[in-house]
Amino acid sequence: MQGKIARRKIMIKIFKTFGGYSEIGELQKGCWINITDPTATEVQKLTTDFGLPDDIISDILDQDERPRVEFDDDWTLIIIRIPVVVKDDGVPFHTIPLGIFITEGFTLTLCLHDNEVLPIGRPSPFREQYKEITDSINFILRLFLRSGNLYLRYLKQINQMTATIEQDLEKSIKNKELNKLLKMEKCLVYFITSIKANEIVLAKLRNSKKITTEINEDLLEDAFIENKQALEMAQIYSDIQSGMMDAFASVISNNLNVVMKQLTLISIILMIPTLIASMFGMNVPNYMENNMWAMPAIILSSLGLSILGVLIFRKRQWF
Repeated sequence: MQGKIARRKIMIKIFKTFGGYSEIGELQKGCWINITDPTATEVQKLTTDFGLPDDIISDILDQDERPRVEFDDDWTLIIIRIPVVVKDDGVPFHTIPLGIFITEGFTLTLCLHDNEVLPIGRPSPFREQYKEITDSINFILRLFLRSGNLYLRYLKQINQMTATIEQDLEKSIKNKELNKLLKMEKCLVYFITSIKANEIVLAKLRNSKKITTEINEDLLEDAFIENKQALEMAQIYSDIQSGMMDAFASVISNNLNVVMKQLTLISIILMIPTLIASMFGMNVPNYMENNMWAMPAIILSSLGLSILGVLIFRKRQWF
């Protein structure tokens, strides 16, 4: 219980600037607040202490919320969708909303789960430079850029996982591997939908005339390029997997037919000695009742006919 309480104490972190290196204990002008996986008490604090509207909090914490931009007289809200690793759902990757709430006094980021775009431990998007940064637009564009990079990294992992599943599918006669491939396809659908929505938000930021510096214009272009590359890669992987699904379904059916054919041939071979034993085991005279070589002769003839059957099947390449 104490470990859980200690973990919850770091779910709200306040930093002096967007650098994320100087953590402070209270609000001050231009600070950045990063909140991940808030409890009910912390959600209430967002309304009372930070002044976030209840409907905005509900939207950001909604698993299925779409990316969008809202401009108000006192605040600006930007919601993007970022990729996260899922461990318990069977689907390895999902997307969740990340909200950026900007006011004159502070900027607040809120996310439903811990993530690699803004991890709660060290959330700075400016890891390559240790200096104070107060440009909120620059901060937002860097979040888009990091999100695009993360999509690309996860897409490469999906491709590697898919290649492993394909190797198992080539010899499989069950649907287990096919179900894994379906989950990979589901991940790609999540990614494509979220990346397209993020691209719309980037376009709205470009048209909002809030990007006034050359550095931010370059960052915007980089974010567009990264987002487009992730979208194209996700669509290519999705198209490939859609084609593979039908192909591997046929492979599984063919593998099952091969197994059934082999079992049928084995049954035919085993039927030969069974038939001979049944004939000589009938309670009718067969002129070999008193012959001491009757048993060896029957066994040898059964074995010989079985071997002959195997040779015939092999010659026809049925085995």
